[in-house]
Amino acid sequence: MTCDARRSDERGTRPPGRQGQRYYNNRGVSTVRLERGRQSRNIEDRRGGRGRRAAVGGGIGALLLALVAMFLGVDPAILTQGVKQVAPVQSSGVGSGGRSPAEDELAKFVSMVLADTEDTWTPIFRSGGQVYREPTLVLFSGSTQSACGFAKAAMGPFYCPADQKVYIDLQFYDDLQNRFGAPGDFAQAYVIAHEIGHHVQTQLGIADKVSRAQRRASKAQANQLQVLMELQADCLAGVWANHANRARSILERGDIEEGLNAAAAIGDDRLQRQSQGYVVPESFTHGSSAQRVHWFKQGLQYGDLQRCDTFAEGAR
Repeated sequence: MTCDARRSDERGTRPPGRQGQRYYNNRGVSTVRLERGRQSRNIEDRRGGRGRRAAVGGGIGALLLALVAMFLGVDPAILTQGVKQVAPVQSSGVGSGGRSPAEDELAKFVSMVLADTEDTWTPIFRSGGQVYREPTLVLFSGSTQSACGFAKAAMGPFYCPADQKVYIDLQFYDDLQNRFGAPGDFAQAYVIAHEIGHHVQTQLGIADKVSRAQRRASKAQANQLQVLMELQADCLAGVWANHANRARSILERGDIEEGLNAAAAIGDDRLQRQSQGYVVPESFTHGSSAQRVHWFKQGLQYGDLQRCDTFAEGAR
């Protein structure tokens, strides 16, 4: 997605907004090569409300939020018991609303990635005799309400199956780069593709089956099922990258490394080691760094949904 990316201040000039199929952000860094730079129509922009922040009460505290800050796909209702719910002002469409040019450029980039997932999963579903129902991506600042509960930026991006929407506060990408050491536009795209992977699971009925099994399982068993769900979403993100690259040549040198680095950065073992100094495998809900890298590479290499069966016997 990036190739020989340079900051504009290093060259003294800023490149135009688009050159051919390559898109540039406001810092003069080439971001993603996407077909005609199409943006998705399925963006719900709630940033105008500025996400009024709610106080965290009870025993959940900042430590728990920090532990799940990068846990993609988490149900916020589980994490926000005791949080006072305040619905922010909502608006539709991607607009400036007093935000910085950098933030609006990033919003456009996210919209383009979402559009590319639509262009990828629609024909994949069609080839299997199914219809892909496009999800909505919600941009918010600070906090917002979802059908799965109250959401805060500290939880990281997540997918809510109840309303089939992906939620993201764009400030998350600063954490991805600075706190977790996973910079790059393809790392950013991987985050969106992973959450869309959860939407694919919902469309295929996988999420519902797993949810029913979790309700009958012990806590440890439910965690393990959640790990398999997350690893499958990593694999599906790889499937997107495989198909999108074959159809539209979106990948450039260094992109795959960015994606693998992002997958490794958000492994449960690495996050737990960073936050508490030791690892508790029984509490994993997203998988280890090695597992996440493995399944993303699996999808990227083969581009085949059948290769993403993390629930199969013998699958790691």
